[in-house]
Amino acid sequence: MQTEENVSRGLPATDSDLYAGTLDCVQCGLCLTACPTYRLTGRETSSPRGRVHLLRGVAEGHISLSDVVADEMHLCLGCRACETACPSGVQYGALLEQGRAAVAEAGLRNRLAQRVEGVALRQVLARRRRLKFLVAFLAGVQRLGLDRLFAPLLPQALARGSRMLPRIAGRKERERLPTFTPGKAPRRGRVAFLEGCVMPELFGRVNRASVRVLAANGFDVWVPDEQVCCGALHAHAGDLDSARELARQNKSAFEPGDHEPFDAWISNSAGCGAALREMDHWLPEGSGGLAEKARDVTEFLDEVGWREELSSFSARVCYDDPCHLIHAQGIAKAPRRLLEMIPELQIVQHANADHCCGAAGTYNLMQPAMAQAVLEKKMDDLEAADPEWIASGNPGCLMQLQAGVSSRGLKAKVVHPVELLDRSLSGSDWEMDA
Repeated sequence: MQTEENVSRGLPATDSDLYAGTLDCVQCGLCLTACPTYRLTGRETSSPRGRVHLLRGVAEGHISLSDVVADEMHLCLGCRACETACPSGVQYGALLEQGRAAVAEAGLRNRLAQRVEGVALRQVLARRRRLKFLVAFLAGVQRLGLDRLFAPLLPQALARGSRMLPRIAGRKERERLPTFTPGKAPRRGRVAFLEGCVMPELFGRVNRASVRVLAANGFDVWVPDEQVCCGALHAHAGDLDSARELARQNKSAFEPGDHEPFDAWISNSAGCGAALREMDHWLPEGSGGLAEKARDVTEFLDEVGWREELSSFSARVCYDDPCHLIHAQGIAKAPRRLLEMIPELQIVQHANADHCCGAAGTYNLMQPAMAQAVLEKKMDDLEAADPEWIASGNPGCLMQLQAGVSSRGLKAKVVHPVELLDRSLSGSDWEMDA
């Protein structure tokens, strides 16, 4: 219901960045079929065009900032496939984050969801020691089998999160990376590496593989200990203040200062990489040139040229594009070109590889029904291709795809592309737990 109270919650009008961004949309509708929620619901309001129209109407005072608007802002996966489809260059991802920030400021977010996200993002992910303690606790819970025992008693979001967690590695494998790893001679340069918050704790093997392949290709790898979470999940949730604060901390940690300058700022998580590239937009003072150096690990290795010999690996693999790699960063060919270098590895093309898997940060916890519907379509396409391995370059995607594989009883193993490169580089015959 529209009330005077709701109307009074309207956004700043013509002088706001949000309003200016909505004016770029010409309402052509080319984004509709690219949007997962529109494909599933058929509702105009659940499309990028519809959401931009809602935000513009709120800014102009024609539409109240109501629960309806709030629900649509949070039903969006934020996959940014609409940006790839848009001929007008609408920066939908930025509009969505600003829209969610306005919803949070107006107090329209579901209280439980806001509380869960607030604790998870501000009190855990942004604080390294707390995150390490939580993961160590969860590792013990898994070892004792208590996760399966107590899952039926947990709230839906927490129960789903528990089911999606990968098998947590031992303490030694969760140790932080060394501050400096020398590149193999002849040395080609120096890179800085973003560990991330989730990656060291749940996917430490991917971080270590990334450092090994970078060093093997002649690059010194610098990993400053002062780095923190990139802030991507905070921004996606509408907590732009926290995202900016984390970006400033990383700016301070990675500024060369007394250290030797580096050639590229490397990440192996698509969501993190997109956040690094957008630091100039987040920070009024800018990133100090850091955003320009941001590169995905596969993008960088493809740019500089892989120089080491790779051993053969006879297998069928599907590469599934992380949304924040293909749509937010425009990177699609680099991971595939690198995988194609592995002798005897067969790259199997599956339908709709550029479609979202439904992970979308915390979306699969906050919007489980829609996330599951999106995942089912993804798994239909992957199951039809019958791969032995599924590769994707983002932690949320890895967990979501593994959940899909497990629920269907498939034998495919889900890995990051650099793990396959590392395996082929070392020539080892490792096998990973599904």
